[in-house]
Amino acid sequence: MKDEKKNGCIRQRDEYILKTYNGEPVTVRQLQLEILEIMDEIHRVCVKNNIKYGLMAGSALGIVNYKGFIPWDDDMDVIVPREDWDRFIEAMKKDLSDKFYFQCYETDKRFNVINGPTMKVRKKNTWMEEVNFLLKNRCKSGNGIFIDVIIYDNISDSKLKFELNYTVIKLLMPIYVLLDNLRIPHNGLSRFIRWYSWKYSRRNENSTLVSQPISVPWEKFLHEPVFKKEDVYPFKLYEFEGRQYYSYNNIEKVLKQWYGPNCLKKWDGKKWVETLPVEKRKPKHTANLNLKSDKPQKADK
Repeated sequence: MKDEKKNGCIRQRDEYILKTYNGEPVTVRQLQLEILEIMDEIHRVCVKNNIKYGLMAGSALGIVNYKGFIPWDDDMDVIVPREDWDRFIEAMKKDLSDKFYFQCYETDKRFNVINGPTMKVRKKNTWMEEVNFLLKNRCKSGNGIFIDVIIYDNISDSKLKFELNYTVIKLLMPIYVLLDNLRIPHNGLSRFIRWYSWKYSRRNENSTLVSQPISVPWEKFLHEPVFKKEDVYPFKLYEFEGRQYYSYNNIEKVLKQWYGPNCLKKWDGKKWVETLPVEKRKPKHTANLNLKSDKPQKADK
C-alpha cells in the first residue's frame, strides 16, 4: 500500500466529482469522510455489544486494493449475521449517538424490505438522493447520507432448494414494486416476505453456505452472492483508512468469487495497477446530496 500512496492513489480521489442540483462541486472524498463517521459509530456500537459485523462487497474490495475506500466508491456496505440481528437493533436503539439515526422494517413498517439493505444507518443534518428508480425511501425520519447494513442468512446446500425458495420472492417482486410505486399499502406483503426469509434461514442453520437474504431478489441478477461460511466467518480485522474494521475471513477468495478472478490489483513490476477499466471508474449510487443540511440542494434556475 505504501507504493500505492506514492503513486498517487489517495490523491486521485479528489478527481471524482459528485453532482448537486445547484452546481456546487462535492468530491467523492468529501462524501467518503462523512461516511467514515457513520462507520466509526457502527463499529463502536458493535464492539461495545459484542455483535459480529463485516465490511462486504466493494467496501471489502477497497480493503484489499486500497486499504480504504476505492477512490470512486460513494457508498459503504456492512454485513450482520442473522443470529446477531435482533441484538444489533436493540444495541442501535440503546447506544447509537444522537448524531445518527437508523431505518429498518422492525422500527418503521414503511421501510422497503426488498430494497437490498436490511437497515440504513444515516447521519443527521445531511441529505442524499440515491440512484434508485424503482424503490424510494418511504421512511419519514429522513434521507441523510447512509451506510447499508445487510443480514447474512443461512442458505441451503442444495442449489435446487435454494432456487425454488428464491423463486417465490422473485414472483412477488414485481407485485411489491408496483404497489410501492402506486403508493398502495402493502404491509401484509412486506411482513410475509420478511417472515419467509427468516424462516428459510432458520431452516438452514446447519448448512455450510451464507448469502444475503432471499428477500433481496436484485443481487442474484448481478452476482452469485453465495459463499461458504468458512470463507466468511469468523470475521477478521483489516486496515481501512487508518482504522481497523472487520471483514470476510478469507477476503480474497470471496472477492474473486463475487467480482471475478481479475478484481484484485496486479503488480506490473513497478507498481500495483487497478484492473477495472477507466470508463467504469465512477460513482454510481449518488444522484444528489447536501453535506451541510437535511434539505435538498436547490435546483439551478
